[in-house]
Amino acid sequence: MKIVLLGYMASGKSTIGRILAEKMQTSFIDLDEYIEEKERKTVSEIFEQKGEIYFRKQEHIYLKELLEKEGDFVLSLGGGTPCYARNMEVLLSFSNAKSVYLKTSIHTIVNRLTSEKSKRPLVARLNKEELTEFVAKHLFERSYYYNQAQYKITIDDKNKDEIVEDLLSLLS
Repeated sequence: MKIVLLGYMASGKSTIGRILAEKMQTSFIDLDEYIEEKERKTVSEIFEQKGEIYFRKQEHIYLKELLEKEGDFVLSLGGGTPCYARNMEVLLSFSNAKSVYLKTSIHTIVNRLTSEKSKRPLVARLNKEELTEFVAKHLFERSYYYNQAQYKITIDDKNKDEIVEDLLSLLS
């Protein structure tokens, strides 16, 4: 089975994905890392040098490539992946893929992003008020896509182990 984690930036997709894959004794793939490997550039470099449209086209191609692969794995998508190029439609068309939305509140995301802003070029220059507005706007725009996931799990006020246990029981 392929388990695909989606949700907003800083919702824990990669962190939870790695732990979940380890518990399930399967491989973990981070879509952004996979793209970086294939393109031999960081996501930031791709955006800078070739633009967002190019990135979104490549993201779509690599998502399909991964979903068509044999074998089981846990896949963590980028925060915007479900919202572009009919990617959510593509994901839902694969019967061997289970999509899970890691639902996170604006408050939780803002708190997490505040402590890791230096690693997030998209929000690095925003103050707390601007960051809250940015996250709220994005979550509102993206929730239509995120909510199409087959499973939803609210992760606020839960630690990593609790989230992984919830996922395991949800998927069993």
